[in-house]
Amino acid sequence: MIRHGGKILSDQLVKLGVRRVFSVPGESFLAALDGLYDSGIQNVVCRQEGGAAMMAEAYGKMTGQPGVCFVTRGPGATNASAGVHVARQDSTPMVLFVGQIDNRQTDRETFQEVDYRAMFGGLAKWVAQVDQTERLPEYIGRAFRVAMSGRPGPVVLALPENMLSADADVADLRLSDAVTQPIPTDAASTIMHLLGQAERPLIVAGGPHWNRQAQVDLQAFAERQQVPVALGFRRQDYMDNRHANYAGDLNVGVNPRLAARVRAADMLVLLGTRFGDIETQAYTLVDPGDPQKMIVHVHADADEIGRVYAPDLGVVATAPAILRQLAQMEPAGTWPDWTAAARADYEAWLAPQESPGALKQEQVIKWLSDHLPVDAIVTNGAGNYAAWLHRYYAYRQYGTQLAPTSGSMGYGFPAAVSASIEYPDRTVVCLAGDGCFQMTCNELSTAVQHGATPIVIVMNNGRYGTIRMHQEKTYPGRVSGTALANPDFAALARAYGGHGEVVTETAQFAAAFARARAAGTVAIIECKVDENALSTGATLTGVRQAALTG
Repeated sequence: MIRHGGKILSDQLVKLGVRRVFSVPGESFLAALDGLYDSGIQNVVCRQEGGAAMMAEAYGKMTGQPGVCFVTRGPGATNASAGVHVARQDSTPMVLFVGQIDNRQTDRETFQEVDYRAMFGGLAKWVAQVDQTERLPEYIGRAFRVAMSGRPGPVVLALPENMLSADADVADLRLSDAVTQPIPTDAASTIMHLLGQAERPLIVAGGPHWNRQAQVDLQAFAERQQVPVALGFRRQDYMDNRHANYAGDLNVGVNPRLAARVRAADMLVLLGTRFGDIETQAYTLVDPGDPQKMIVHVHADADEIGRVYAPDLGVVATAPAILRQLAQMEPAGTWPDWTAAARADYEAWLAPQESPGALKQEQVIKWLSDHLPVDAIVTNGAGNYAAWLHRYYAYRQYGTQLAPTSGSMGYGFPAAVSASIEYPDRTVVCLAGDGCFQMTCNELSTAVQHGATPIVIVMNNGRYGTIRMHQEKTYPGRVSGTALANPDFAALARAYGGHGEVVTETAQFAAAFARARAAGTVAIIECKVDENALSTGATLTGVRQAALTG
């Protein structure tokens, strides 16, 4: 069947089960837009390529299938690179299609010409340019396989416009059954044997491939062995935070008692996590050269095992697959006192520390934790406000946290739009700072156009809070470049056809949230935060320094 390249492309996406793509249109991929026209694939048209790529990344996080994004050449691709970086560091499957110049004009610095292999080489798992129309099925099939294999991540395919518009007679890609490598038969029993030798074991779970069954299995494993579990940075929904074996998460503002517990542990069982600089407080909690503890590392990508820490046992498998076996194993030993102490430390950490001003962020987050549905999806980007969220919000169900381990500002709102489109019947809440939200707030238009109804809580302190906090600690009396002139966020929401209001006191928040929820559209609740609340933020985030020194 003779088809133009755009139609060949869309037919392959349909065959791969793609239901939705995120895009900002460009003349460089008109044929692809034509192919999508009657494909049945929803095209969520965004306002800026960074937002589109972050929405696609969030889709990949939620579904475990590659999020797909289309952007144009040059500035479109450079804008989208922020989302590609999130997908890379978060191990999220994603495929970015970039419209490219006519490949007959390469190396003439043609209008918006970029060498995407060079540009994305360090950000993506694989970057390629499709120069022959008849090879589109081959490249697309490989892109999806690479995005999903081993440690998932982003793939970038450049599509020259003349290649896309050309006709070809080519068969569709052939979908073959994936053959997974079996887990070594003795892997689980070896882990249990080593666990039985430990006096102070700690499980650390994180990374990709997670699902609801893995959450169930992790909790069953922890209960049966009576061992404490810590979660990786922004992987707080991998275990019910109310569970008796949950010990907290290893984030930027880590509980100092949990940091001390990582140091004191004589065995770490790392399930899926890369166990990087955030979890280890810049590698100070566990010395890569001399860990002084037994380490078992389970990861789907063999190249990640031993990258930083040389484990006593490395198992190439997904964390959910090994947990299916571990959950059924007989106890290797129990550590009830060690586990109870870890839980007590976590519960003590939840006690609110009062912040200055009439609007208490700790109380707002506590209210959300107590009143949101179990399946509510909470998203955030990066900023001083996130310290309160990570500390005081209790995640209960897998699939309810969308947050970038890359620490990208602006992520929370596009992720919330994507989540609301994917799950229109679930409550979606985006927590953002005034600086974080303004990086992608133009996607309000996308939300309204596509019927997304997230509730955005903007913590407005009139500054880039985290940077200001570090600035005041490092260069006291010489702060600069961190003050913000902000709009009326509630009025901004109304200008886009949404619901908006301002809250100045904690007592006003519950009623405001009820009205926002009842509005049935995108909503913004602007919370006026005392600028001195940064001092509490410094306490929260500054715990990292305490962990490093103590």
